[in-house]
Formats: sequence, C-alpha cells, structure tokens
Amino acid sequence: MDIEKICAACDHTLLKQDSTWEQIKALCDEGMKFHASSVCIPPCYVAGAAQYLDGRLPVTVVIGFPNGYNTTKIKIAEAEDAIANGASELDMVINVGWVKSGRFDLVENEIKKMREVTKGHILKVIIECCLLTEEEKKHMCRIVTEAGADFIKTSTGFSTGGATISDVKLLRANVGPDVKVKAAGGIHSLVEAENFLNNGADRLGTSSVISQVSKL
Repeated sequence: MDIEKICAACDHTLLKQDSTWEQIKALCDEGMKFHASSVCIPPCYVAGAAQYLDGRLPVTVVIGFPNGYNTTKIKIAEAEDAIANGASELDMVINVGWVKSGRFDLVENEIKKMREVTKGHILKVIIECCLLTEEEKKHMCRIVTEAGADFIKTSTGFSTGGATISDVKLLRANVGPDVKVKAAGGIHSLVEAENFLNNGADRLGTSSVISQVSKL
C-alpha cells in the first residue's frame, strides 16, 4: 500500500455544520503534514484558510452544497466570492431535480456558466449518484465532459449514499479522456481509499483517511 500516493489523492474534508475555525486550522495542518491534494471546506472559512495556508496547500470549496437547488445566479455568486477569497478548486452540486425532470439542458447550461467564471481553477461537478439511475449517470458524464469541467464527483456525502466502486467504474467508462473522477462520501479507511484509486478514481473526498494516517 502506497500511503503517500493515497494522501496525495485526498481532498482532506471537513464540511460538518458545526465545524469551527480551530477544527479547520487543524485540518489544514494535517493536510500540509501529509501532503494532501487540498483541504475541502465550507465557503465561510475559505478566506481564513487561504491566508493561513499561504499557498502551501490548495483550498477546495463547495458550491450549492449540499442540495444543489440554488439558482444558477447564486451558485455563480458563490463561486466568484470563493475565488476572490482564495479558493483554487470548486466542487459544485448539480440540480438533481432538473435531472429527474429531464431538463438536462438547464443542467448543462449551469455547468457551462460555472466553467466560464472558474477558468484557471479546477471545477468538479457533484452529480449525487445515489439519486440517479444508470442512464442519468451516463447522461451526466456526457454533459460534464461537453461542459468542460475538470472532474465528475460521485457524491456530497450528505444524501442517501456515498461513493461506490460500481459508480466510479461507470463514471470512468463514460466521461471523456480529459475528465477525472472524484469519489467522495463514506470512504473511511486506507483499504477503501486504495480500492477506489485502483478502480478509476483520481481524487478522493474524505474526512477520515488522512486522520487515520496521522495515527499510524
């Protein structure tokens, strides 16, 4: 098991409603110590974390989180504010209701608009796999690819289920060659993390893995 490789793939995450600044600082310290890919945090802490990290580790922020049904204008405003505050990567939640209604045109338009305002930054699109059918997931792979996002992401971790190996394989098989896959939600151990990476995930969203490494 290559622990350094696993840590380097992790967006070290803390998104709980009661997260404190002291906890966010501790997250940043762990992320730097174990060379995580980034820290993934709530919007309200981005400016403080970016200043605290001072370029030593990227900051990922969530947009439209966790339900995704904010208006497009609100998501764009969130993204612009986060970038102004120092965010390097943005994980946006799609409007799942639009998908279930067959309004893929609205979903694609929103992602394209987000891509415009996030140029120069990494854009990840959370499709909440646990709420979608297999065909809807495949359709979202095409939309995310055509919209020019950098990643497709399985889950928020706040819905009815998190990442699964089968979903990662499906996403990997259906997105374009320039789109990466992020598995998130329910990844609790190094063994699970390694399994996701071996099955097509490029990035992991997890609050547990690096904390486990710190106890080794």
